[in-house]
Amino acid sequence: MDGIINIYKEKGFTSHDVVAVVRRTINQKKVGHTGTLDPEAEGVLPICVGRATKLADYIMAGQKQYLAQLTLGVTTTTEDHTGEIIETKPVDFDEDKIRLAVNKFTGEILQVPPMYSAIKINGKKLYELAREGKEVERTARKISIDSIDIKKFIPPNKIEILVTCSKGTYIRTLCTDIGNELGCGGHMSALTRTRSGSFTLDNAITLEKLKEICENGNAESVLLPMEKALSTYNRIFVDKKGEKLLHNGCKIYDYFFESSDYAYAIGDTVTAYDSENILVGIFTVINDNEKNKVCIKPLKILL
Repeated sequence: MDGIINIYKEKGFTSHDVVAVVRRTINQKKVGHTGTLDPEAEGVLPICVGRATKLADYIMAGQKQYLAQLTLGVTTTTEDHTGEIIETKPVDFDEDKIRLAVNKFTGEILQVPPMYSAIKINGKKLYELAREGKEVERTARKISIDSIDIKKFIPPNKIEILVTCSKGTYIRTLCTDIGNELGCGGHMSALTRTRSGSFTLDNAITLEKLKEICENGNAESVLLPMEKALSTYNRIFVDKKGEKLLHNGCKIYDYFFESSDYAYAIGDTVTAYDSENILVGIFTVINDNEKNKVCIKPLKILL
């Protein structure tokens, strides 16, 4: 079995829990997730199976979208509703002021990761240090927030936001930062991931549904092809003469290109297919200076 299962992770499960359940349910050892989702969060969690585990990093690097509820006026230790309350402040629930504050966090910004995160410092995860009552200095990281749409104002102190962002964005921290910008503090009180790369809620299935499908002998039907994870990359098709080189992970020069569905450029990441239209791997387009010819160089072979 090779492919991706688009799981709808429900509350109470860690990402590792989901992997363990999927592994048992489909009776496959080679299973991996594509980025952690907090136990109290829910939503899209693509699970890679078989050869598709080689794609985990590419899926994790994709754009994400989250539907979050921000509670203003209450600051917590974990930046979400599971933590202890540090401080409460009155909230001026002025919709125009809230919009202005939210809009300040779009574009490329620097974000300091929360103490309750899986980032390691000197070999120890931050949340482990936090549980010991320790706080360490964290380096701000550059993230990109493409958009924040306020979906609902929920008086007296809550809003619902839809965030489209890059890998590495902490929505808990974003909620806290918006609250601080408004001068009242805040925390994330609910979170649903609605999209991860090209995977959305539309065809996500729960673990219970997966078990039901597998019990009926239809395990293969839940697997999405590896191409689904790579739909944002342009494709190059290699002819029969270059096929052996392609399968062996060699450079492939442009005279072996049977066709491509775009005008390729140096530095592009592309997917390469053999003469049978089988996905072979992920490549980068380079110029071979010795031969002064364009070729593709393998980044990841998927056979």
